[in-house]
Amino acid sequence: MKFDFHTHHDRCGHARGKIRDYIEAAIANGLNMIGISDHSPYFASEEDQAHPGIAMAKSSFATYVEEVLALKEEYKTKIDVLLGVESDFFPEHIPLYRKQYAQYPFDYIIGSVHHVNGINIFNRDRWDGLTKEEIKQTKDRYYDLIAQSAKSGLFQILGHIDAMKGFYPVFSQIETEEIERALKIIGEYPVAIEINTSGKTKDCGGWYPSDEILEKALYYGVKVTFGSDAHDPERVGDDMEEVRQRLKEIGFNDWAYFKEQQMVLTSL
Repeated sequence: MKFDFHTHHDRCGHARGKIRDYIEAAIANGLNMIGISDHSPYFASEEDQAHPGIAMAKSSFATYVEEVLALKEEYKTKIDVLLGVESDFFPEHIPLYRKQYAQYPFDYIIGSVHHVNGINIFNRDRWDGLTKEEIKQTKDRYYDLIAQSAKSGLFQILGHIDAMKGFYPVFSQIETEEIERALKIIGEYPVAIEINTSGKTKDCGGWYPSDEILEKALYYGVKVTFGSDAHDPERVGDDMEEVRQRLKEIGFNDWAYFKEQQMVLTSL
């Protein structure tokens, strides 16, 4: 089974190409499934599109769903198109986001922590002037939020769980017990973490999460899935076979795909 559950398109304001382009790329790459999962609107904002270069407008959301479902029907004899969304995780707004998503037939929802202490995790300047203790506290808070996202019951996939290293590679060297605590919690819930290959496009290089985290995830019974986090159709399925092989080497026997928010495990 070949799939990619994490793709974006031009609605979010920082990706290239239309949804159809990603579907066509998936077909060309021999995928059985392609998940469309653009960035959800900031539902708690009073503005229609609070961050035009980051996420789609609230007024675009229903149209987004309609387009994916129409393409799902159009391409049903060629590839399985799945309706997804990448959702920010804001603990204080979970009821609001739950209400919004319940209106639509999502196959899966990716929950991603993009903000810690009110600052985007990819903000290169967020670390300036922090003490070692403050840096560790920031990492601890990041993994606490990830653990909370697993417990929320809103998500089927947890996105890029060490992406905070993206533009701050030394993040990986900060020792904390919170990673292991988070993985233990994740293993207790019916969610999967993604192996996300977009880290190769950032300063840190490689994939999210690290092999070290994946080894601990296996120990705690955490399920895994795959997502390229493509913001360009050319990256659909990027490194999927390499990820499959690496997971086998670490000791995983299967990975997950999702339909109608139900996890299905399939052999690697």
